[in-house]
Amino acid sequence: VRKPADAPYRRVVAAVDFTQPGGPGLDHFGHGTHLAGIVAGESRDGVTFSGMAPGAHLVNLRVMDKDGTGFTSDVIEALDWAVANKDRFRIRVVNLSLGHPIAESWRDDPLVQAVERATAAGLVVVTSAGNLGKTADGTPVVGGIVSPGNAPSAITVGATNAKDTAARSDDVMATYSSRGPTFKDGLLKPDLVAPGNKVVSLAAVGSSMLREFPEWKIEGGPFDYFRMSGTSMSAAVVAGAAALVLEANPAVTPAQAKFALQMTAGRIAEAGLIEQGAGEL
Repeated sequence: VRKPADAPYRRVVAAVDFTQPGGPGLDHFGHGTHLAGIVAGESRDGVTFSGMAPGAHLVNLRVMDKDGTGFTSDVIEALDWAVANKDRFRIRVVNLSLGHPIAESWRDDPLVQAVERATAAGLVVVTSAGNLGKTADGTPVVGGIVSPGNAPSAITVGATNAKDTAARSDDVMATYSSRGPTFKDGLLKPDLVAPGNKVVSLAAVGSSMLREFPEWKIEGGPFDYFRMSGTSMSAAVVAGAAALVLEANPAVTPAQAKFALQMTAGRIAEAGLIEQGAGEL
């Protein structure tokens, strides 16, 4: 376990690299840094952008390489590590903005079972629904939820397009957001949805995403910012919201946190249960 000491990483209380033993845990891809900003970025030094829960501390469990790919076994190991070290680092929420197509029932899926173990241990696990809501020609797809978004206990999150406004009245479903029900088991997912389209957050300097998509970068200010879209972003929004729920009442269980977020969601017009679940955060 590495404890980053540099000033920019003071909010990261621990880092473990599952992609290479003893690795530095740096985000060479850029996806994780963007998510961390959505969850817990803070406004300072003239910067107006802020995350959902700017007071939260972060534990960095790296499971993806510089190309944004990785092994399911590393994700499982990271989840089990979070359970084993939850008291040591006061871990309450796990964000899993990742996934792969479902190939088996959730009862037989080792990744889903790792999520179920984490929830049973008291962790709120938030997962992305996936970006398989349509084909290349724009045809809507049903049943595109990815694993571990098919975990019954997880808070599985789809994406909305907030149209760059603060008002929720003009929000619509993002067309790429995966719909339920889940393949094999027919579970009703996602559980809810949240803004995930063109979300502004932190850019990882020197990351492969920043090099590959320079047009997404936002210039100006002391830090680098980046616009990204996907259910990964919307899952991070909900992970931050879950942290706020737990801050308000630390005794809340994972099931109660999920219930609170779903029951306070608002319906998106012209979207059904298999698209939005309980509605928008």
